[in-house]
Amino acid sequence: MSTDFATIPDDGAPLRVIVVGAGGMGRAWLNTVQQSPQVELAGIVDLDLDAARAAAAAIGRPDLPVGTGTAALAADVGARAVINVTVPAAHHPVTAEALAAGLPVLGEKPVASTVSQGLSLAAAAQLSGQLFMVSQSRRYNRQLFEAKRLASSLGSIGIVSAEFFKAPHFGGFRDAMDHPLLLDMAIHQFDMARFLLDADPVSVFCEEYNPSWSWYRGDAGASAIFEMTGGERFVFTGSWCSPGQETSWNASWRISGEHGTVLWDGDNEPTVESAKPAGSAPGADPGQEIAGSLRDFVAALRTGGTPMGQVHRNIMSLAMVEAAVLSAATGTRVSVDGLLEESYAEAILAERDPGVLEILKTWPSVRAAL
Repeated sequence: MSTDFATIPDDGAPLRVIVVGAGGMGRAWLNTVQQSPQVELAGIVDLDLDAARAAAAAIGRPDLPVGTGTAALAADVGARAVINVTVPAAHHPVTAEALAAGLPVLGEKPVASTVSQGLSLAAAAQLSGQLFMVSQSRRYNRQLFEAKRLASSLGSIGIVSAEFFKAPHFGGFRDAMDHPLLLDMAIHQFDMARFLLDADPVSVFCEEYNPSWSWYRGDAGASAIFEMTGGERFVFTGSWCSPGQETSWNASWRISGEHGTVLWDGDNEPTVESAKPAGSAPGADPGQEIAGSLRDFVAALRTGGTPMGQVHRNIMSLAMVEAAVLSAATGTRVSVDGLLEESYAEAILAERDPGVLEILKTWPSVRAAL
């Protein structure tokens, strides 16, 4: 399945971008864009224009153009790309609008609210010939890359485990979500496991729960066991209401193989105990979190290279989340292929763009398309 996209040759000038979403995460992205020599911030989009103006003022650019429409503002200011930092429910409409306008998109995770919407956006990216990349920002971590390099000394991998225990009081939409840990946070660790193993999910059994002292409306704790395509198991245990002795935001990791083990606490250098030497020398620094995502996005547009978060590659991370939620709800082991095919059927029924629907119908299977 072709996932080629249009490039924007490097003319020596920064890439002009607009940021859509002026909330807390939007402001983090605005600061990152401002600090990057590779891009130039051309405007801010938000349904609340006062919020957009306040965000512009906060970065010292009170005269920055603002608007409520993504394609319209991009055209007005001559932007060449869009950074979508809206809430998850807006990911699909905002990204679809930008792609249809011929604009490449770098979007915050998750790819969309549901896997079916993610499949729609993958097809929309194919139809438009534009890059849609999802920022799985925690992949962009030099220590994670080093843990993967060290794991090359372990031979066959049997188990990868991640433990995540934090107690943040966010307020806002996270406190009201149905599955706050799985939907908003665990997707990072699920995606990191795919990166470490170079593997995709086959099935999952998951339990969700909410301790009596939790300040979240939805379940803030979960344990999940994934079977991966190489036969490995990925085990995730986490809680967002566990004060004291908290782990890293990246989680605490153990990679166990036939010759030894790699440990990474998520914040410091990983360590290895193995009977075999690690392979290649440490590679290039991938950059740090959203700054790394932004650099990868611009490099892909300039060179045509495939970035880590390209939409077709990223959907499996959201599929892991949806499959885990379904398993917790039904108390059964869930097949990821079964979930993908159900999501595909939903995408076909829900799609309103004739061109996107035509692309979807050409897919022989979801795994083949991705």
